[in-house]
Amino acid sequence: MYKVLESGEQLTQKDLIRETALPSRTVRYALDRLRDENLLVERHYFVDARQSLYGLIGQKEEVVSA
Repeated sequence: MYKVLESGEQLTQKDLIRETALPSRTVRYALDRLRDENLLVERHYFVDARQSLYGLIGQKEEVVSA
């Protein structure tokens, strides 16, 4: 999970599931672990308010447009 986010791209949980081919439960667990270690930043995804964007702390913010 960390390696996928290390690319610098901010991804939704669905994107992470697709990129890693991991089950959704495993992705949620990995996101929780990264959050607990203060490595993860979660932002609002304005294209779909039901989702969030995930990235690593300290990475450049990218503007996401539809």
